[in-house]
Amino acid sequence: MIWVFSTLFVVYVICMLILVFGFKKVPLFSEKVAKRTTGFSIVIPFRNEAENLSKLLETIEGLHYPSNMFEIIFVNDASEDTSEQIISEATVKSKLSINLIQNRRRTFSPKKDAITEAVKHANFEWIATTDADCELPKSWLTTLDGFIKKNKPMMVCGPVLYKSNGSFIENFQQLDALSLQAVTIGSIGYKNILLSNGANLTYKKEAFIKVNGFKGNDHIGSGDDIFLMEKIKQTFPKKVLYLKSKDAIVITKPQKNWKAVLNQRIRWASKISKQQNKISYFLGMLVFLVNISVLALPFLMIFDSENTTIYIALLGFKIITDYIVLLQSGDFFDIKISFWKFIRQPFLYAIVIVAVVVGSLDGTYLWKGRTFKKAQQTN
Repeated sequence: MIWVFSTLFVVYVICMLILVFGFKKVPLFSEKVAKRTTGFSIVIPFRNEAENLSKLLETIEGLHYPSNMFEIIFVNDASEDTSEQIISEATVKSKLSINLIQNRRRTFSPKKDAITEAVKHANFEWIATTDADCELPKSWLTTLDGFIKKNKPMMVCGPVLYKSNGSFIENFQQLDALSLQAVTIGSIGYKNILLSNGANLTYKKEAFIKVNGFKGNDHIGSGDDIFLMEKIKQTFPKKVLYLKSKDAIVITKPQKNWKAVLNQRIRWASKISKQQNKISYFLGMLVFLVNISVLALPFLMIFDSENTTIYIALLGFKIITDYIVLLQSGDFFDIKISFWKFIRQPFLYAIVIVAVVVGSLDGTYLWKGRTFKKAQQTN
């Protein structure tokens, strides 16, 4: 048994260190071009986001980019609050091109339907997606413009940071998000990006049409970012890039309670088995097994006490490795990570992982007031 656990933890540490080196290989991008030439259609699906839209609209108004070079397309997905009214009023007051359209449901995935509908109305060649609970940096489009001109990509995955007021639950979500960003940036260092986030995702309209949009995975409720990224990467090898720039960091809101946190993670877990990238699946299983092992270690120390020192050492190596990964990611996002606050993270994360696995056994989760079931996610 000790050899099984030792091997598992060693493989985990090696994989995380590989991602650390991959992270270092991705250079910071800060170049900007005087003349803006890239046109953007910013697509924002929404459902019952009245409490968030005012802040989002404020940051949209603050974008430093020629107003004739971008448009905003809001897609209303059957909102039942005042979201539509807020956007309609903003459309009248703003000098920007703000369009409000209605979602046309065709599949089991409302968000994918919304993006598909928006692409049909898009007037520019680049589609930039974000979420209604996000805040956009002033230099977002300017930085994207410079990056696109220099690198000629078909898709650009951008950085996303969770807000945190310092509370335990929000700090957990921010650190968790930093670890996902570490995997994303670390993998792009080896020209094989594994993750993407729809809160900051930009791609050519041509690429979306070429891969038939979300066809083939529109029976899965979530995954508009990951599945589209995988399809474009397969069709346009080496043309899916990551924009590692502090000027392009999109801020998003954390979940308010642990029930919402778990439900969000169950939704994310629902798409893992559907991913085509074997490395993503391997890392997902590795992280799951290691975290299950973390919870098992106290029992192993009791029933296999002669190897207690080894078990403690394995746990110590994991904690130190995770801290190194988060320190690196936190440095990019200008987030200081206290080791004494972090020390609780591995144990809490392990508990969350178990809860998510148990909760996802029937494949059912809530999203925007709707229930999605496993039966809707099979061909």
